Amino acid sequence: MIKMVVFDMAGTTIDEDNVVYKTLQKCINEAGFNFSLQHVLAYGAGKEKSNAIQDIIGQDNYINTKDLTEKIYANFITALNFAYENIILKPQPGAIQLFTELRKRDILITLNTGYNSSTALLILEKLGWQIGHQIDCLVTASDVKMNRPNPDMILLAMQQMNIDDAEQVVKVGDSIIDIEEGKNAGCSLSIGITTGAHTYDQLATAKPNFIIQKLSDLINLI
Repeated sequence: MIKMVVFDMAGTTIDEDNVVYKTLQKCINEAGFNFSLQHVLAYGAGKEKSNAIQDIIGQDNYINTKDLTEKIYANFITALNFAYENIILKPQPGAIQLFTELRKRDILITLNTGYNSSTALLILEKLGWQIGHQIDCLVTASDVKMNRPNPDMILLAMQQMNIDDAEQVVKVGDSIIDIEEGKNAGCSLSIGITTGAHTYDQLATAKPNFIIQKLSDLINLI
């Protein structure tokens, strides 16, 4: 029996036209690089954003690029908050209807994200979503020690929602690392969705249980 679905935020439940990764691309390239948006999505999607910067610029030795990474990250957070304050965010098509259907079935709704908590809360405020109303739980990259693909965010959500068995949890996300996170947590289903960062073929490389095209497809699976 499924007790909780853990959804990624941007690209999965929230339509923000890839503003996160466009902003990340801009901040990285302002530091002297010339990466395409496709490169940024391929190497950074779904990750805690300082880790994403490290992987995007392709430097394995964090010690040697620590100062650069921290500078880019600081600029990114400032730029992203400005972007979110000045754009119209909206739920992905079918998100509210899906949340309503899950609630009818007494299935908890958790959002988790590679953002820090202040950015995630700003997004919820812009959408008018509240914990305890539209969603039951929010877990962010700044709430845990180890980020995706480690399972810590899902495990924390389980702890907060009093769920002991990961077989009662489903993970849904638009990036490879979302799928890996769900698998590492032991979720009964790790599901990719093609509304965000990664294509069907990219998601398929992570061997999800299913790949869906839209959120409404989820109901038939659970």
